[in-house]
Amino acid sequence: MANAFKHLLGTSPAFANTLRAAEIVARTDATALLLGESGTGKELLAHAIHHHSLRADKPFIIINCAALPEQLVESELFGHRKGAFTGATQHQQGKIQAAQGGTLFLDEIGELPLSIQAKLLRFLESGECQPVGQQQVEKVDTRVIAATHRDLYALSQTGKFRQDLYYRLNIVPLELPPLRQRTEDISLLINAITQQLADKHQLSAPIYSKATLKLLKQHSWQGNIRELRNFCERMLILLSGQSIEPSNLPPEFQAKTTSIKPTSNPFELPETGIDLQDLEQQMIQQALSKTYGNRSQAARLLGLTRDTLLYRMKKYAIN
Repeated sequence: MANAFKHLLGTSPAFANTLRAAEIVARTDATALLLGESGTGKELLAHAIHHHSLRADKPFIIINCAALPEQLVESELFGHRKGAFTGATQHQQGKIQAAQGGTLFLDEIGELPLSIQAKLLRFLESGECQPVGQQQVEKVDTRVIAATHRDLYALSQTGKFRQDLYYRLNIVPLELPPLRQRTEDISLLINAITQQLADKHQLSAPIYSKATLKLLKQHSWQGNIRELRNFCERMLILLSGQSIEPSNLPPEFQAKTTSIKPTSNPFELPETGIDLQDLEQQMIQQALSKTYGNRSQAARLLGLTRDTLLYRMKKYAIN
């Protein structure tokens, strides 16, 4: 479908590169791993990949792995047979079978229990699915797209995620950048989201002044697109049809904007000089410590790409 990605708005280089790669991946049956912070639009991207694929007319099934009780995960994924366990009063189809011919989106794959990861790996490699309480396996043709905001590589190194499953999922990683790295997209997103919500609520869209948009670009947007959408909806409801000035912004935006001051004491090189390589190692280690080992987030703190960070970690033998 030519318009499968039309709802993913943005022109920033990192975001545009991810979309171009996603369009290529969509035309194949390859397993895709979507990376990025919460609220960056991973589910929307998964939808676009499915609807741009040859499986577009087949089911698109979503499972949030973090929301499933551990004792029910296997049954939800693979199904079960009547009498397989207490409470299994009838046969139940698993989500993998329900997505036959289509796509299964496993959100928050990093939360999947280790006990289930081996069965998922078997399915990814052979297409074999075995419901709980059934002796024979079933062949199922379902594509898997997984997503996580966690660093699966780091988890795999500590035994909290299977290494073999990580490498099987990581065939085509697609990382969505956080909104704070897409400041050039803020105006476009605000205008588009505001108009969508105005149509939904049948209200007149407010107009954001240039001064307001400038301040909004300085906001950290920790909740990413989700936070931006909630903000736009609040402004639409409270200030429908009005011009939104800096003074109209909610308190958390006011506090943020007043705290932004020019740096009066930039870093000065000591008279004795520094060991630049040693400083770089320290900065990398601090970034990894602050992000609890999450390499993607550490790279963002350092203003590097993830690949560049991994190269430098290898260079300095930082684990």
